Amino acid sequence: MQPDFLQSQHQFHIRQRIRMMVNQYEVHSVGPDGGEGGLLAFAQQKRLAFKEQVTLYTDDTKQQPLLGFKARQRLDLAATYDVTDAGGTPIGLFRKDFAQSLLRSTWHVEQPGLPAVTGQERSMPVAVLRRFVDSLSWLPYHFDFVADGQPVFSVIKKWGLRDRYVVEIQHPQIDRRLVIAMAIALDALQGR
Repeated sequence: MQPDFLQSQHQFHIRQRIRMMVNQYEVHSVGPDGGEGGLLAFAQQKRLAFKEQVTLYTDDTKQQPLLGFKARQRLDLAATYDVTDAGGTPIGLFRKDFAQSLLRSTWHVEQPGLPAVTGQERSMPVAVLRRFVDSLSWLPYHFDFVADGQPVFSVIKKWGLRDRYVVEIQHPQIDRRLVIAMAIALDALQGR
């Protein structure tokens, strides 16, 4: 996959695969009919790891890494995650705002050359329900990420038994790899 092609995308579909010992995610472009298009990336995360790390590959053969994100600390509720390309070059970072996330999940995303981005669950009622009623964790949610009051991107969890997301990008300079990493982290790290 060419970086220019990825950067030209304004929307992605992300779908979690159901597996026993790992979380796996497929990132798809948007097809002509608005549904899933071609596979852009494949991610895998080991469950119950002491230090979170997720690697994204160009496909599910896992032969060619595309990017990854890794926690700086072990078992930290407000950990910072560094996002790097396949060669280890930093792309940006994201971190959970633990205090604000007690009622409504809040994340901060940073990319060199761009203002700081803050993402938060749009609906306070849904956020509260998801925290206090475990059986409602399947409820869809919507994260809006903004910088200086302007929309940067959003992540929308769709209804269904399998976790599926639509990612919409409004800011032309935000690195799509950073957006994809943050969108996958919303699923992979939300319960921590």
